[in-house]
Amino acid sequence: MPENIACRLHHSALRFPEKPAVVICRGPEGAGGFTSESHSFADLERDSDSHAFGLLDAGVRRGEKALVMLKPSFAFFSCFFALLKIGAVPVLVDPGMGIRRLLECVRRLAPEALIGVPAAHAARFFLFRSFPRPRTTITTGRRRLLADRTWDGLLMPGSGPFPVIRPYDGELAAILFTTGSTGPAKGVEYDHAVLGRQIEILSRTFAITPEDRDLASFPGFSLFSIALGMTAVVPDIDPTRPGQAHPRNILVPIQEFSCTFSFGSPALWSRVSAYAETKKIRLPSLRRVVMAGAPVPAATHGRLLGGILPGNADSFTPYGATEVMPVACFTGREALAGTAILGQEGKGVCVGRPLPGVHAEIIRIDDGPIAEWDDSLLANPGEIGEIAIQANHASRHYHNLPDADMLAKITDGDQFWHRMGDLGYRDDQERLWLCGRKSHRVRTRKGDMFTLRCEAVFNRHPAVVRSALIGLPEKDGFARPAIIIEPNRRLGRSERSRLAAELFRIGRNSPVSAAIETLFFHPAFPTDIRHNAKIGREALAAWAGRHIRRAYFANESGREVRQ
Repeated sequence: MPENIACRLHHSALRFPEKPAVVICRGPEGAGGFTSESHSFADLERDSDSHAFGLLDAGVRRGEKALVMLKPSFAFFSCFFALLKIGAVPVLVDPGMGIRRLLECVRRLAPEALIGVPAAHAARFFLFRSFPRPRTTITTGRRRLLADRTWDGLLMPGSGPFPVIRPYDGELAAILFTTGSTGPAKGVEYDHAVLGRQIEILSRTFAITPEDRDLASFPGFSLFSIALGMTAVVPDIDPTRPGQAHPRNILVPIQEFSCTFSFGSPALWSRVSAYAETKKIRLPSLRRVVMAGAPVPAATHGRLLGGILPGNADSFTPYGATEVMPVACFTGREALAGTAILGQEGKGVCVGRPLPGVHAEIIRIDDGPIAEWDDSLLANPGEIGEIAIQANHASRHYHNLPDADMLAKITDGDQFWHRMGDLGYRDDQERLWLCGRKSHRVRTRKGDMFTLRCEAVFNRHPAVVRSALIGLPEKDGFARPAIIIEPNRRLGRSERSRLAAELFRIGRNSPVSAAIETLFFHPAFPTDIRHNAKIGREALAAWAGRHIRRAYFANESGREVRQ
């Protein structure tokens, strides 16, 4: 019988009742002050017990889906564990995905309950024709203007410990939505067994202990932190815009609470590490910085390991997805020792060897569904193909999306393989290398071109913040490859021409990018809302199609450009 991870909170409350479980920070952006509020494991256990009774009284039942739209707060953590205790299914979506995508997710979800901030209920009220009507609505506001009950009104003082439900095999525990950065956001189903296994593999991979303190810049991961007995120190940042966080709002809490661990976006740590390096700030307590969601620049690893972190610390880049996390893990020290240089030469991004218990294979590229596993699917050694994963912590289904299941899952007896949608290969040391998303490859007359390989070549130029490979459609069904450049500052016309010429020369010197003869400059790339790091290549391709007159083209000799 699988474990209900709410029991982990109960055990922690018994072992160290007065230890902080959640610390909510406020400030200190700029030169402002810093304050915080702390809640112990005993506090969180009592509050989630009382709210579990209150949720039942409000009509929320076992197996029902509860859409949780709360900011990172004590209420957010209490709500998640209270729902698990009663056997309801918490559903987490990214609030920054935009109203259209959010409504699409909610329509497919059809939640029986909505627990949210007043703004979430206001959206439901004004968009009532598009927003399904949950049977139970609960607001964190002080009044019930747009909801049936208030969160504080659910409290049942003196109710005592809640009898946590014991899940049956395959019982749904939670639904977490993907970012939707490469298509519609999809609800990933976690049953209780998968949720528990995912927590266990994260604990083993990063050697997490209850003595660790997590600087919780990503709310979803901080739920795992509390389940593992860590203190979750929640910084004062907008979780939908981590790349815009003020570095002091990250650095001061780490120093104040001697945080030892942090899971965050590469965009956040790129910004924070640059600030800390400039200000000569050291973080002697921080031993593990985990960055996920997009490739991490070598410069970010270099700054962190060059003096910001102590000598016994490391940075980590786990590879995985909402559907199965983690799959592999690589360290910053390993990257700086050699693979980062190979990546800049167009080899791809090394993400390390599959973790124990994870089976990874490279299958031939196929855009259609694959019903049954067969070894004939395997790509040749060293060939670029799609990464397929078999692991007992992988989610088996998307919620109410059978077509997506068909495209992403391959049946193998009573097991299954999850198709990651990422293209890559395995090297002679059994390490996985990523080359880009399958949906982002550019199909030219001379063969496929891959985003991460091509972009790394151009990203070497010091004036380039990042680049994006796109395809400009041609009449025969193939595409003309083009590169879009985000420069590190605003450029004049002559500067753009000069930089374009330099970039074309760099591109021609690598076999992975030599075919690119069209270049655009874009002031600020669109990125995903969860990590602010995944490039919105579909949006950039559409932009380029509308602004083809802004393109630079290499002439036949390749020594000049024209606009």
